[in-house]
Amino acid sequence: MATHLALEQLVALLKAKRGKRGLREVAQEIGNVSASTLSRVEKGKMPDLDTFIRLCDWLEISPDQFFQRDEKKPLSPEGSLPPISPGMTTPEIIEVHFRADKELDPETAEALVNMVNAAYNAVSTGKLGRKKRG
Repeated sequence: MATHLALEQLVALLKAKRGKRGLREVAQEIGNVSASTLSRVEKGKMPDLDTFIRLCDWLEISPDQFFQRDEKKPLSPEGSLPPISPGMTTPEIIEVHFRADKELDPETAEALVNMVNAAYNAVSTGKLGRKKRG
């Protein structure tokens, strides 16, 4: 049974964690990965093994989370692809799922991400209500 790299999940996580920060800034933060390499990976090009490991380290996710069997079942026992890293905010988690959804074209995924981010920003600035506590 063959296994392949779930590149779309890697790309979704990279874009979600990078957010609006520039490629150069993030590449420098990752270390030994150029901005052009990061750009190519975000466009769906397969990274080399060293770059893949560095990206997984930066994402704080085990590389094995990105391997899938041919029948499209994730290898992780929980079936948790796309993987979510500790400390991600709710909008970041939602973004990962939108970007990994094969039913959505990239423009639609981007529009939905922007909509969720706008709603969360409106809540944080008091323009929309917060859940009442207690």
